[in-house]
Amino acid sequence: MPSKRKLTSEDAAASEGSKRSGRQASNMPDNDVALDLDSVTGSGGVIAEEEGVGEVLQNGSSENISKLLDLDLKRKDRIEVEEDEEKAACRFVGDPVADEEARRLWPHRYNASSEVIRARRHFTQAEVDGQLFNLEDEAYVKADEGQDNFICKIIEMFEAVDGSNNFTARWYYRANDTVIKCCDNFIDDKRVFFSEIKDDNPLDCLVRKLKIVNLPIKDGSDINEEIRSKCDYYYDQMYLLPYTSFVSLQSDNTAASSESCSTISSDADVAVASSFGECPGVIEQGRAKTLLDLYSGCGAMSTGLCLGVNSCGVNLVTKWAVDLNQFACESLKLNHPETEVRNESAEDFLNLLKEWEKLCASHLSTETSGPVHENRLSNSVENDESDDNGSESGSETFEVAKILSICYGDPNKSGKSALYFKIRWKGYGPEEDTWEPLEGLSDCEEKLKEFVFVGYKSKILPMPGDVDVICGGPPCQGISGFNRFRNKENPLDDDKNKQLIVFMDIVAFLKPKFVLMENVVDIVKFAGGFLGRYAIGCLVGMGYQARMGMMAAGAYGLPQFRMRVFVWGALSTEKLPQYPLPTHNVVVRGVIPTEFEANTVAYSEGSKIDLKKELFLGDAISDLPPVENDETRDEIPYGFEPETDFQRFIRLRRDEMPGCLMFNSEVSEHKLYDHQPYLLNQDDYQRVCHIPKKKGANFRDLSGVRVRADNKVEFDPDIERVKLPSGKPLVPDYAMTFVRGTSSKPFGRLWWDETVPTVVTRAEPHNQTIVHPVQDRVLTIRENARLQGFPDYYKLLGPIKERYIQVGNAVAVPVARALGYSLALALKGLSGTEPLFTLPEEFPKIADTTSPTSPEVHL
Repeated sequence: MPSKRKLTSEDAAASEGSKRSGRQASNMPDNDVALDLDSVTGSGGVIAEEEGVGEVLQNGSSENISKLLDLDLKRKDRIEVEEDEEKAACRFVGDPVADEEARRLWPHRYNASSEVIRARRHFTQAEVDGQLFNLEDEAYVKADEGQDNFICKIIEMFEAVDGSNNFTARWYYRANDTVIKCCDNFIDDKRVFFSEIKDDNPLDCLVRKLKIVNLPIKDGSDINEEIRSKCDYYYDQMYLLPYTSFVSLQSDNTAASSESCSTISSDADVAVASSFGECPGVIEQGRAKTLLDLYSGCGAMSTGLCLGVNSCGVNLVTKWAVDLNQFACESLKLNHPETEVRNESAEDFLNLLKEWEKLCASHLSTETSGPVHENRLSNSVENDESDDNGSESGSETFEVAKILSICYGDPNKSGKSALYFKIRWKGYGPEEDTWEPLEGLSDCEEKLKEFVFVGYKSKILPMPGDVDVICGGPPCQGISGFNRFRNKENPLDDDKNKQLIVFMDIVAFLKPKFVLMENVVDIVKFAGGFLGRYAIGCLVGMGYQARMGMMAAGAYGLPQFRMRVFVWGALSTEKLPQYPLPTHNVVVRGVIPTEFEANTVAYSEGSKIDLKKELFLGDAISDLPPVENDETRDEIPYGFEPETDFQRFIRLRRDEMPGCLMFNSEVSEHKLYDHQPYLLNQDDYQRVCHIPKKKGANFRDLSGVRVRADNKVEFDPDIERVKLPSGKPLVPDYAMTFVRGTSSKPFGRLWWDETVPTVVTRAEPHNQTIVHPVQDRVLTIRENARLQGFPDYYKLLGPIKERYIQVGNAVAVPVARALGYSLALALKGLSGTEPLFTLPEEFPKIADTTSPTSPEVHL
């Protein structure tokens, strides 16, 4: 549909109404044909031309007036003939709907106060250009020249009180008429999407009847080709404008059946039973739901999702996680010992999944011909004692004690990626473990089969159908505003954006029940929102329901704004999760993209909602003890009691946190982890020490800087430039020239009653406001983690810089927790039909809600 049909029903009706007026102007009713004698009897005369007759009429003689009247009658007769011919080509057929029935079905057409076109009578059949159309038929509707005809269902036929013939169309959308637009290559040309948009049109706009069938799609390839070939179009989803939602039309949207499990999984189950005399059977009802966290970082998104889901009475466990950053993987494993954490690229992980599926099929599908006892690899190694005469080196045979792990990649740096197994050699320790290719294990069939069997049973890797939820935020650095060479024509040609493709490929392979993708707002801002449209197009093309919303972290109880895009996907057999409405007021920072502004998760304008008060920096960190720029301790005591609801909640131990599953984890003491700042060099530290401890202070408060009327800074020529002991200037040149001298961010102090726009991965104060309000240092890792909603028990690993990166790249935990609650409702089949819902008033539960009006500040 063109954009004018994609706003609201009222907008579309108004647009069509103006079009109708234009059409009717040339079809004057009979009683509108009149003769203006003044126009033909005025002084000077009038030349009348009708059907080739021209005559000068002068003085208004009775003879000339009589001739003119004859001509007018002829013209009137001709108009009547033309109207009769048009009506014959476009007319209603059969008896009208009984008046009482019509008023019952379409009361708005007979209401004098209604603003819609009023009806004289309704019909159920019409003839246009010799073709019959019935009520509820699908049809083409004329479009502008050069455009594809529109597609509609005829839901009303009526003669208006002005005598015009009309029909009401309820529209179908092609994929390129939806938010998907140019990313419609994943969608079958015959697939359309039903909508709630309807408007009135002249009857003669109908072109021809269509055959459109409801053809449910379980996945992108599961289409009944016989039915498809016999219809013009088919549909399986509704396209709803709010939050660009694609929603299944299937009536049974309850929990997914076992049909989502893959064939290979079923074959493997049978193989395990036959080969080992043990049938695993069907997993019992109420089993834990499984989650795969892609591009997991330190695990914030999956942690929040599990907290939210589990607090709603559903058991969700992060079974697998994948990330390329070693330190992030270590942090995740420390906090989630139950998770299979894989430190590898997403591409290698996908290749591994495909190879694992083949291994399971080949090693579990049939009983081997006989036991294999050879567990040896013959590796020729150079004999250190060989002489210089070229004598053959000795060889040594190593025996495989155990196969420990599996990967796809190049662990030996040989330049070739392949499937490898980590081997523990008999008689050797872990330091002698090696990675061996599959072809090197040809004599170790029994060990390999044992590894595959145990790995399959314990699900060290997911098979298609094993995963209930995939979440992740594929990095798209190619659209970053810091990238001056962004590809605006085709962002997916940029290698820095290809992880979005990989993410969708993993979804296509594993076919989880639910998908949640997070990303920066630039995916709907850059290149006309190409990457956001691509994500929706991929999911819909795979048969998923989908919707897209933008959520601000501050709206869920954090002192930062941090707007992010979240895309939900759900199989057609599931309920499509909603977005949780905000719980807190928020200080808006940054720009919301205009085209997708309606996708912002918020209450409608004018709603009178009593939201919780917005949070500020002091609410989050005022209870933390003071530390110095050179603090090195990983653990320190709190030293002070919590002062706000936020602080009380964030300090809860793991076993106290609502929705947190323990998995035999040790109960941690109330210690404070990661309260260490990035160590400033001596020059930067001295600069920070010179920044006044007041609200709004920054480098502009330093000696020798003055601000012009246009808000640009310059050096004061009357003041000698101050030098540091190192000889470098107190005010560096880069601070003066940042954003052409207009920025106040360099070496800026935050203040207790302020928020931050977004927690970032870098802790240098050179071009951002990140200095503590009253201490001469930048915010610590833990203070940043507080701003992201990490529980205090969540300990991070790695160098200080790496821990800042882990926190800055994370999804805000309270946002993920709220989305988790929404996911739980969908898992239980309780999601509503609207795109938004209200969280319970007590969510998340806080034991003690008393709070002083303002936090005490510890220096």
